Amino acid sequence: MRKSRTINAAGLLFASFLSAGAAHADEMLGSYVARISDRDHQASDGYALDNAAQMVRQDRANWHKFHRRDSGDESDAWFRTNDQRADLQRMLERPGAMSSSTKRAIVDGEPLVQVDVYENSVRVSILEN
Repeated sequence: MRKSRTINAAGLLFASFLSAGAAHADEMLGSYVARISDRDHQASDGYALDNAAQMVRQDRANWHKFHRRDSGDESDAWFRTNDQRADLQRMLERPGAMSSSTKRAIVDGEPLVQVDVYENSVRVSILEN
């Protein structure tokens, strides 16, 4: 019985080290604010985008590449190139990057969002609908 408790305690201690390391590994780099407007609902070649991750990515392309900026948009230091924006979209498609209500607000409207950028992830929240 004592050996079992020792193993369980060691396992819990190891798990807490792993979670502390994971939290530290995804350090916050900063954030930016953007209006996801109607122009962000369209791809650069004019076709309609169908999900929130694509629209947030298009907002950054409009800012950096095409200089089509909406009121409320801020610059960012992380998504200047097409490859960086592809990484942004991949991170946005992961569970936890956006709630279902945030996704709906982006697809159905023109919300002001805050994008928190971490080393290995992003999180989007609605500031204003």
